[in-house]
Amino acid sequence: MGRFEDKTVVVTGGGGGIGGALCRDFAAEGARVAVLDRAAGPAQQVAAELTAAGAHAIAVTCDITERPSVDEAIDQITQRLGPIDVLVNNAGWDLFVPFLDTTPEDWAKLIDINLVGVLNMHHAVLPAMVERSAGRVVNISSDAGRVGSSGEAVYAACKAGMIAFSKTLAREHSRHGITFNVVCPGPTDTDLLAGFVDAAANPDKLREAFRRSIPMGRIGQPDDLVGAVLFFASDQAAFVTGQVLSVSGGLTMAG
Repeated sequence: MGRFEDKTVVVTGGGGGIGGALCRDFAAEGARVAVLDRAAGPAQQVAAELTAAGAHAIAVTCDITERPSVDEAIDQITQRLGPIDVLVNNAGWDLFVPFLDTTPEDWAKLIDINLVGVLNMHHAVLPAMVERSAGRVVNISSDAGRVGSSGEAVYAACKAGMIAFSKTLAREHSRHGITFNVVCPGPTDTDLLAGFVDAAANPDKLREAFRRSIPMGRIGQPDDLVGAVLFFASDQAAFVTGQVLSVSGGLTMAG
């Protein structure tokens, strides 16, 4: 029996590289998985893959920046899969530009996706967890939120906010049996990173610079994050809350 038998798990950004890897491993350990994504096609593809492998999975289209969309998605999930046991806030977006070259429109989009969307998801899911006195929340932040990152000022601010928000909710809801923990990836081989690298003047040079900056000598893969997230989401971490763990090949070693 897997660690998540009879558990309902929601993964935002579930159609992407990291989200898809998380959905696959939750399903492999027995979870009922809601693959939540703004893009219907990728979400449906991941859900179909899981269903073909014998898992119970559904694709749910949702814009996390819009509260009515979130409420509708949560209602659909609970009706089809049951009460939500685990929420993984993985969806995110970045813009690799020096701060003085960004615009208020850029800031609004970054804040909406990386912070407001997270607030919406928590606010919609937590009441039922509080009522049941049980739940696990794992928030995917970034090492940029721990130590900063050139060209990612607003993104880093949002991810730092996610860390402080998670710690605060961990304090507010410990008495309800709900845990909140944070996983911080470093550079990870996703479509977002690939798009940034490929748009550079010298993609090979930039890719090598990323690789050399990581003590373990390689860029992270989506599967590298799975173990940490599933641990925080499991009953093995029942006495762990308000914690932050970098999964970045040693890029940062913050205490």
